[in-house]
Amino acid sequence: MQEKIAIQGIKGSFHHQVAREYFGKEVPVDECQSFKEVVDSLLTNRSVSAVMAIENSTAGTILPNYALIDDNNLQIKGEHYIPIFMNLMVLPGQKITDIKKVCSHPMALLQCQSFFKDHPHMELIEDTDTAEVAKRIREQNLTGVAAVASKAAANIYDLQILKEGIQTMKSNSTRFLVLSSKNAAPVVTGANKASLKFVLENKRGSLVSVLNILRDFDLDMTKIQSVPVIDVPWKYAFFIDVLFQDEEELQKVLNILSELTEELKVLGIYKNGLL
Repeated sequence: MQEKIAIQGIKGSFHHQVAREYFGKEVPVDECQSFKEVVDSLLTNRSVSAVMAIENSTAGTILPNYALIDDNNLQIKGEHYIPIFMNLMVLPGQKITDIKKVCSHPMALLQCQSFFKDHPHMELIEDTDTAEVAKRIREQNLTGVAAVASKAAANIYDLQILKEGIQTMKSNSTRFLVLSSKNAAPVVTGANKASLKFVLENKRGSLVSVLNILRDFDLDMTKIQSVPVIDVPWKYAFFIDVLFQDEEELQKVLNILSELTEELKVLGIYKNGLL
């Protein structure tokens, strides 16, 4: 029997879609109501891997998820990108003018700001999961309430889509990370991307020195994200993603960076999901 994959949300959620595309359509999932519960699922061996959204092309980075990965020593073993199409769905037989409340995950609502600006009669309510709201509308026979979720959720929970593609940016997409606990992290064959965390001394030019090393070794930095170091005011950790061609060259870079930084941590070495 295939081992479970932890997802945030339930069947019909975007995390469920990613799990099916990455691991196979029949993959069993451990449905978690929060990202923290996703981590707990890994650490308590309820699941062997997890799927976690990390950034959206419209709404930006999900900063708390960096902390969850870092604080719990999780390892990134892959990534997956999907286009995100948000759909407004209700119990059949209703019109847009009938909708008084719209419930969904806060990131989903954030990605649809322009649509809701044009429909000010709808009260927006943040919830734990896109698909969970769709399921609740069906089970509780809720009228006047809409969900923002995927077409899969509408099909699974037999809801009517009033409006397709309500996301503000029509090219909207989300990057998801595939995670494992550190002890279960595999060696990824053909890896060409690395995610790193480093903390610098508070002195002029320290970040430039790191960036110069990446340039000198022809590493392509695809992302940099600063996050406050909680117990040291005005100090920041940096999370970066780099593309590389030679693992030996990457190791040379890591050896140099370990001398230039106060702290250096490899969060994962894996395959670029855009290739």
